[in-house]
Amino acid sequence: EVQLVESGGGLVQPGGSLSLSCTVSGSEFSDYDWKWVRQAPGKKQEWVATITRRDKAHYADFVNGRFVIARNNALKTLNLRLHFLQPEDTAMYYCASAVPGDPSRGQGTQVTVSS
Repeated sequence: EVQLVESGGGLVQPGGSLSLSCTVSGSEFSDYDWKWVRQAPGKKQEWVATITRRDKAHYADFVNGRFVIARNNALKTLNLRLHFLQPEDTAMYYCASAVPGDPSRGQGTQVTVSS
């Protein structure tokens, strides 16, 4: 069974930065694509970024160069660095499998952007 555990969320002022981490167990981590998604209160879950097993990154349009996704196959970790955060980035952020049909997802880490 795949387990994903996120950390690194918190409260940050507009324009600030955060670094999220996700530790994956129970999977051949290096063989798969992984992603970050987020969900704000009252809104649908939305895709944020994916990193392929070949280390190629893809981002949602709203990221606009502000976030960086990375992976460490040796440590089985997934990271998301968030910069120039805005109040509309407030959401629960989840790491998840990017394999089609695989529902594996962590419990999430809260990011709140507020002055």
